[in-house]
Amino acid sequence: MHIHILGICGTFMGSLAVLARELGHQVTGSDQGVYPPMSTQLEAQGIGLMEGYSAEHLKPQPDLVLIGNAMSRGNPEVEAVLNRNIDYMSGPEWLSREVLRHRWVLAVAGTHGKTTTTAMLLYILEQAGLEAGYLIGGVPNDFPVSARLGNSDFFVIEADEYDSAFFDKRSKFVHYRPHTLILNNLEFDHADIFENVEAIERQFHHLVRTVPSNGLIVRPALDLHLDKALELGCWTNTQETSVDSEVAYMSDWRAELLKEDGSEFMVVHREQPVAAVRWDQTGLHSVRNGLAAIAAARHVGVTPDHAISALCRFSGVKRRMELLADIGGIRVYDDFAHHPTAIASTLEGLRNKVGNETIVALIEPRSNTMQQGVHQHTLLPSAGAADRVVWANLNQLDWLPDLLNAGESEESQRHAAHSVESTIEALIDRVAGQAVSPCHIVIMSNGGFGGIHHKLIAELERRSA
Repeated sequence: MHIHILGICGTFMGSLAVLARELGHQVTGSDQGVYPPMSTQLEAQGIGLMEGYSAEHLKPQPDLVLIGNAMSRGNPEVEAVLNRNIDYMSGPEWLSREVLRHRWVLAVAGTHGKTTTTAMLLYILEQAGLEAGYLIGGVPNDFPVSARLGNSDFFVIEADEYDSAFFDKRSKFVHYRPHTLILNNLEFDHADIFENVEAIERQFHHLVRTVPSNGLIVRPALDLHLDKALELGCWTNTQETSVDSEVAYMSDWRAELLKEDGSEFMVVHREQPVAAVRWDQTGLHSVRNGLAAIAAARHVGVTPDHAISALCRFSGVKRRMELLADIGGIRVYDDFAHHPTAIASTLEGLRNKVGNETIVALIEPRSNTMQQGVHQHTLLPSAGAADRVVWANLNQLDWLPDLLNAGESEESQRHAAHSVESTIEALIDRVAGQAVSPCHIVIMSNGGFGGIHHKLIAELERRSA
């Protein structure tokens, strides 16, 4: 079968392309703005990529078109699919029908940490010899591709709450029917499709409704919005996680920090110490992700001590505090953070690791929610662990310069020094001009950011020569 995918370079649709290719289908796809690591992965799999959207891309006519949720009416390829009566469906529906049926699905949902937690859980199962299938919205360092069918009954999936397609406004994750479910957290995001946080709580409740009574839900002990989602109805055993003594009662799984930056912690199961995780990850968010992965792995028979041993060797996910270069003590990282909570936890983790060394955050408010200014009142404080913050106003957001001007006097006393630039060249010049070793430059965006990563590194190398 010839399957054509619209939006193929998105992290989810790109992973579907890999699975479809492994099933033996001919796979092609179109996208606007093709960039690594997904484009590189797809080309290596022999998948044909077409730049932009055109009705001509549907010649010869495919047997099925999978339509990504970034597509809308008016897109020339979408219109051609409808006008020519070509079979089409959403990516999540195809995945459910062709891959997930009759498998033990382990799903990871939440506003933050889905990709990394999914990679952690998968790596634990891999080290236990379970050879699970998987789909991850990113490229894990420990695996060659972002998806595979696997050789067991288990399938690990990153479960996104974003809508399925323009013709199916349900969250993707309601298609997956997990037996084991991790709920990392729940906050307001995706303002382009959700009116308020209550709407997201309702979608999470719809997911909870699909988990069987003999399944398992793993969740943090303290999360008000998850509480509300579960209060709408839950028919499944739930286990809670916590860090240190943040709750007064005994949680099922607890992490005792051995180092403040989260690089070492003791895993405690029902108040019985198990073993310590010592790894390269930092930040409380990483500790919480790891704890949830250990709990979920136990549900499919992996003992906590084996899971902990695996996590000590876990090497992370591309674009999650990925060290790109070290130019004479000036270290450049790539990070996917695009929400104030994620920005804060990432930078605080780095601060605890590097002490008083200079941290420069280069942040692009790129997501739909960010661009609408929904989180603008928490943006400046979220980067407070940095010494300097350079905001990329590539989309000419009216509120961003105003925000910095309005908060300059107060925020400059309590948080990092902020500035804003509207071109890639100006961003590179400002950051490179202020970089003095030892220094940590964290580039934060959920997109390609105009290729700034390697351009900045090249400029730093030129200036150090």
